[in-house]
Amino acid sequence: MQKPRQAAALVGDQVTKARVLLASGIVKPYGPRKLAKLALTLKEWGVGPAGGFAALAVRAPDEVGLVDELGELTWKQLDERGTALADSLREMGVDSEHGVAIMARNHRYFIDALIAASKLGGDILFLNTAFSGPQLVEVMEREGPKVIVFDEEFSELVEEIPDEIKRVVAWVEDDEDNLEAPSEDATTIEALIEKGSATADLEAPESQSRIVILTSGTTGTPKGAPRSDAGVDAAVSLLSRMPLRRGWTCHIAAPLFHTWGFAHLALAMLLQSKVVLRRKFDPEQCLETMEEHDVDSLVVIPVMMQRIFKLGDDKLARFDFPNLKVVAASGSALPGDLGTKWMDTFGDNLYNIYGSTEVAYATVATPQDLREAPGTAGKPPHATIVKIFDEDGNEVEQGKTGRIFVGNGILFEGYTGGEETKDMIDGLMSSGDVGRFDEQGHLFVEGRDDEMIVSGGENVFPKEVEDCLAKHDAVHEVACIGVDDEDYGKRLKAFVVLEDGKDASEDDLKGHVKSNLARYKVPREIEFLDELPRNATGKVLKRKLEGDGDDDSDSAATDGDGDAG
Repeated sequence: MQKPRQAAALVGDQVTKARVLLASGIVKPYGPRKLAKLALTLKEWGVGPAGGFAALAVRAPDEVGLVDELGELTWKQLDERGTALADSLREMGVDSEHGVAIMARNHRYFIDALIAASKLGGDILFLNTAFSGPQLVEVMEREGPKVIVFDEEFSELVEEIPDEIKRVVAWVEDDEDNLEAPSEDATTIEALIEKGSATADLEAPESQSRIVILTSGTTGTPKGAPRSDAGVDAAVSLLSRMPLRRGWTCHIAAPLFHTWGFAHLALAMLLQSKVVLRRKFDPEQCLETMEEHDVDSLVVIPVMMQRIFKLGDDKLARFDFPNLKVVAASGSALPGDLGTKWMDTFGDNLYNIYGSTEVAYATVATPQDLREAPGTAGKPPHATIVKIFDEDGNEVEQGKTGRIFVGNGILFEGYTGGEETKDMIDGLMSSGDVGRFDEQGHLFVEGRDDEMIVSGGENVFPKEVEDCLAKHDAVHEVACIGVDDEDYGKRLKAFVVLEDGKDASEDDLKGHVKSNLARYKVPREIEFLDELPRNATGKVLKRKLEGDGDDDSDSAATDGDGDAG
């Protein structure tokens, strides 16, 4: 009986995969010559960045693949720049054993470095652009790259890392040609591309580069989570619930160093999407960019959506996006009614993806899901398993809260520093969160599994109270933490940022919670702030709210001029 079931499941999997690949346009007919060249390219270089961009140079060499502040680049130009840069980096000692670290914003030089390092086979370490000096030093000493590629604005931070790590400057602030390095001990990517050969004879490495993405660092020093090439299967999973299509124009506003931004760069390699980048996120510039390039899809983190709404109705009314079909959000939870508000303003185009650095993706909430069950994290996509377990490792009943465990094809391989990995049950990995499924199979994430407090004998999850407060008309954003309470053991303390031009007292907000939730969930204290401390991917740094703000192990909060990535 088991074999027929397995065979049926395999057939069903292949049918779904074929349907998704055809619908998205990834699979399309080519002439025999081009098809043979594509096959040889992918066989030699694989389907990672080296092979992906080389294949695009075969598929559509003269088609514009990238647009940034410096202009346009075709797929062929991107591949040739990557080859030339790899030729120069090889002379600097980069190979399959000695990788590259990248500390750069969203622009062509990030992709140049990614392609070049991938052609040489070494690990590629993505560094958070909000790192502090000590944090950067610790990560670089632990990971040991041969070369660091960094934007000039991070020069002072880079001065603190070990001298043996060679320096390559990506974006140069005041040099129109980006050729002049800010110091004698560094060179620039543009200079190395000029020096190298676009037709260099590079031998494909025996194994593909690992992409090392760092955890968010909200609870300590970021850990390195390496990930080998995810391949087509991971793309099929996401595309089974998110209808991206071949040939679209995609504005990736989320940081490329973050799992979510990089995931869409990887999807662009498959979908032949024209990628539009801007170095820093500014809400008005984001809307102008979307309108100027008539984008089909936008990739964001939720804090960017919040900042767009802060522009006000008058400014928002100036913009029109007739072709915007997918707004892909991930990186942190959608607070309050942000999802519904977005769709009411811009149309039913919002897709919210829940996951983590370690498990990648777990669920996708479609616009229909967000309408039917506001606040949901959605449902598992194709070939993904999500289960809820109690503390004893037993699967809980539907509707009960427990720890979230995920299974898919690209769970991470274990931290690079050898730290203890996430808990595993029956091949599924803990996401680090707690949540529940409703009767329709929608997942609701209720918070981190280490954030729950016990108040008067009752379990309280900060996220539930955060969502309640976020729905108050005067509240822009909110974060809650557990604090000691003489009577209840623990109670919540809320930190609230009010909407511009609106007012609410502590009693007003406590009354709002009391009207919607149990009394023991009412915060003991509410403190008003101008902004919440966040890292560069938009996650709130609760350790700073707890009074640990001088700890350099936390990333810096995003600054006020739009620097969220």
